[in-house]
Amino acid sequence: MSSLSSTLARAGRTLWWFIDASRRTLLNLLFIALLAALAWALLRGGPPALQPKTALVLDIAGRVSEQRPATGRGTLLRQLQDDEERNGARLRDVLAVIDAAAKDPAITHALLMTDDLGAAGLPTLRELAVALQRFKAAGKPVVAWGANFDQRGYYLAAQASEVWLHPMGSINVQGYGRLRNYYKDLLDKVGVTAHVVRAGKFKNAGETYTASAPSAETLESDAALYGALWASWTTGVEQARRQPAGSVMQAIDSLPASLEAAGGDLAAWALQRQWVDALKTRDEMRAALVARGAPDDDGEADDGKVATATTFRQVHWRDYLARIKPKTGGDAVGVVVAEGGISDGRAGPGRIGGLSTAELIRRARDDKHIKALVLRVNSPGGSAFGSELVRRELELTRAAGKPVVVSMGDVAASGGYWISLAADEILADEATITGSIGVVAMLPTASEAFAKVGVNAAGSSTTWLGTAFDPRRDLDPRFERLLQASVNHVYRDFTSRAAGARKTTPEQIDAVAQGRVWAGKDALAHGLVDRLGGLGDALKSAAARGKLGEDPRVVYVEAAPGRLDRWLQRFGLAELGSAVAAWTADADSASGTAPLAAAAAALGLPAAAALPLLDDLAWLTSPAPRDRPFTAAAHCLCVAP
Repeated sequence: MSSLSSTLARAGRTLWWFIDASRRTLLNLLFIALLAALAWALLRGGPPALQPKTALVLDIAGRVSEQRPATGRGTLLRQLQDDEERNGARLRDVLAVIDAAAKDPAITHALLMTDDLGAAGLPTLRELAVALQRFKAAGKPVVAWGANFDQRGYYLAAQASEVWLHPMGSINVQGYGRLRNYYKDLLDKVGVTAHVVRAGKFKNAGETYTASAPSAETLESDAALYGALWASWTTGVEQARRQPAGSVMQAIDSLPASLEAAGGDLAAWALQRQWVDALKTRDEMRAALVARGAPDDDGEADDGKVATATTFRQVHWRDYLARIKPKTGGDAVGVVVAEGGISDGRAGPGRIGGLSTAELIRRARDDKHIKALVLRVNSPGGSAFGSELVRRELELTRAAGKPVVVSMGDVAASGGYWISLAADEILADEATITGSIGVVAMLPTASEAFAKVGVNAAGSSTTWLGTAFDPRRDLDPRFERLLQASVNHVYRDFTSRAAGARKTTPEQIDAVAQGRVWAGKDALAHGLVDRLGGLGDALKSAAARGKLGEDPRVVYVEAAPGRLDRWLQRFGLAELGSAVAAWTADADSASGTAPLAAAAAALGLPAAAALPLLDDLAWLTSPAPRDRPFTAAAHCLCVAP
């Protein structure tokens, strides 16, 4: 027996030694990689001057967002592999590159590639499209090439001087719209009841849990919104391609007969419809650009790999970004980005924390060099309390004498609209999803589910409130009345603040509120925004209000980096620092949805169907704050299509 114990002890020590050695080895390798990156940054010189006839390669890959969110360990590994394109792109970076290249005599043309373009709302695409038009107006042509174009990619490609498609490629345009999952029947079967209390007949954020199909109000609102977005998309494409109005719908309505007439050849069909100008393979594209520009035998190909044959002289947009030197010193327009869902406390990039975002606004207000502030909003809302923290800080900024201009991006709805209400001017794109002035609260109970498995909850409490909202029991009707009164109060507060900001009455706001979402163009007609425009228009407005001239310095007010990040920024390795800091973020964020993901996999659901289900059920099961039994949410539960 003692011999067995001794053997097990030795095996345990050996196993622990192996685990500890592996941990140390991994950390040492990371440290060596970091030192190597720092040494490389110290030894490398500045980028060489661009040669004449250089093409700017706009290979925009991944999600285009306002901020670069930390995405955890996967990001670190990709950074170490120099695979930046998979991390997405910041809209302001791409815009800066296009505008700087338009003025650069060494850049004579551009190649646009959107095969790997990820999520981007129509307002984002429209911002990029306007920048491409400015580039073309400088006398510099843009060629778009793709193996395939989806709806987002083709909208950008249509803005080019020429559109080339691979002979085996296709253009996938489907329009706007979506199907939602409705869970009432499922919840009834498992014994769960979602108690949804709302203010606003169009406030449908909780409808998917209490109904088996969309309400008439939801269908009406969705049809109007998607119709407005589709009109904006088709008009933008038809005008850019110089085609008559309605030609996109005519082409779609001609299917499948017109494709059969083209022998089922999707690329030939696109060429016949003049959606593209030529069919070219990748090597034919390169040869054509060499003929138009200059050869670059020693450079890299447009896919980032060393060219094995002559390619054209080029610079990738990310490499060109490193050449742009920001303005320093003097007065400036400050920009605070409010992107993502809204919570009460603190949040990192890609999320809005009521406390953390308010602190950024306060920093901008206290900075003597910042003379005006732009709040760039891309948010579907969230916590009403967190929204008010941000709005109040903007109100104080205006009271301190600094103008505030709101620039709405893809989405600025519900809480995203709430935080916009303390501005001197609100600008939205015609396709911005905004409005959704309404409030919702939800409490799930599962008394029947517990009963089905033989679990009974019982006990005593000194007041009826002690057990009124326990999910193991039916919801006390008195507590539901309490909940409705609170939601109604928040809604009155929302509409009153909107009425004051828009210089109208709460009754007039209520008529266009009720939780309904609007496209930016319709929001303008209803007086919810001041005018249509993009980020550049908002910056010009803020500069004029702050008396800063036509081309002021622009400063993004963001969370201060840590000591490691500051060192890495000094050596041009800021993204690596962000990835190191987020090393454990993936594990933390995944832990909450792991059981749901496992259940979806067990049911054999495909990823495309499982992801919306996981998002919906995660929202249903999200816990209430510790200091109160429920949260009044100003959330549209919407995303930019």
